[in-house]
Parts: sequence; structure tokens; C-alpha cells
Amino acid sequence: MTIAYRIQNLRKIKGISQEELADKVGVSRQAVSKWESEQSCPDLEKIILLSDYFDVTTDYLLKGIEPQPDAQTKKEKEDAKIYSAVGTAFNFIGLVIAVIIWIEEQTPVSVAVGFVFFAFGCMIHAIGQFIGKNKLAARKWYYMINVWFIALIPVTCVFNMIQGTVGRFWWTLSPYPTFYSGSLKYFCACWLCYFVICILTDVFVVIKYKNVS
Repeated sequence: MTIAYRIQNLRKIKGISQEELADKVGVSRQAVSKWESEQSCPDLEKIILLSDYFDVTTDYLLKGIEPQPDAQTKKEKEDAKIYSAVGTAFNFIGLVIAVIIWIEEQTPVSVAVGFVFFAFGCMIHAIGQFIGKNKLAARKWYYMINVWFIALIPVTCVFNMIQGTVGRFWWTLSPYPTFYSGSLKYFCACWLCYFVICILTDVFVVIKYKNVS
């Protein structure tokens, strides 16, 4: 059995046409036709998309290796989206706690707390990418949502540092832009930079994962 046969067989089991499969993985119908007639092979990125869509392993697509019937492989994989959702919750909570600490204490410890939560949130997402299914969809929505949480503190810290070169606020590492007398342009520039980074990231992710839902 060749990779061409396995792709064709999985497509027929799924009950979809070559055109429908092509739309799912972001290629032309002619490309799918060439895969199934052994005129060409899908690249690694398309192999991953195909394995996610057909819910099979990449080893099965490439080599025809069936999963071993042991307890570990019999257990259905958890959805990577769950891990990404938990990671998102950590990131959101981290930002909220950092803001609360700053409002109450006015201390750079708030930034450190935020980064600790971000680290845990990213780690949980990474675990899902390693052991879960639906990895690409989980990755897409995690990036699109979490850039709005994670980017704020680093961007703010950078602009605080820039202010330090011309003023006396370099040590004020806050989790969000704060307005001081004479710092209006830095305050506005910080928010502008933050929104530009987040919007461009979302646009890039939408384009890169446009065939992933």
C-alpha cells in the first residue's frame, strides 16, 4: 500500500471528493489528484494537515504503520484545544492579577507575577501540542487570543525603558501603560504599538491557518 492509496482510501471512507479534500488542506484539486495517482507527494505541512483531518497518525500516512493496540494507544487522545483553553485562562488571570497588584502596590512585582502566569499558560498549551489532537486548530485560536494578553506587559516594559532615557520613570515596570505628566506621547505610542502588534499577529495567523477551523 502506498501513500497515494492511503490518502485515496481515507478520502473515500470520509465520503468527500478530491475538491473537498483540497479545500480542507489548502491545495488545488489537481494537487490531490496527483497525490492519489502517485505523480507527487504532499509536503510535511500537508501531511500534518491530512493526519489531523483524517484523525490518523503521520506514521500511518507515510509508512502505513498502524497504531499499536496497547493501553496507551487505545486511549483516545485528549483535544489540544482543552490545553490551549486552560493556558489561555492562566494568561488572562495572570494579566488581571498583575494589574490588581499594580493598582494596590505600585510595585514591579506585578510584572514578575504576570510573567510567571504567562510561562505556565504557554507551558500548558505546549503540552497540548505535544500529546493532544487537533493541534493546528488549538494553535490558531491560542495565538489569536493570547497575543492580546501576553503582549501588553512586554510592550509596556519596553516603553517604560524608553521613557527612562529621557525621564525619571525607567524603574516603573508596570503591567499596562500609565500616564505621567509629560509622558503623553509615550503613553499613546505604547498603546499604538500594542494594538499594531496584536492586529498584525492575528492577521498573520488567519492567513497562515486559513484552512484550519
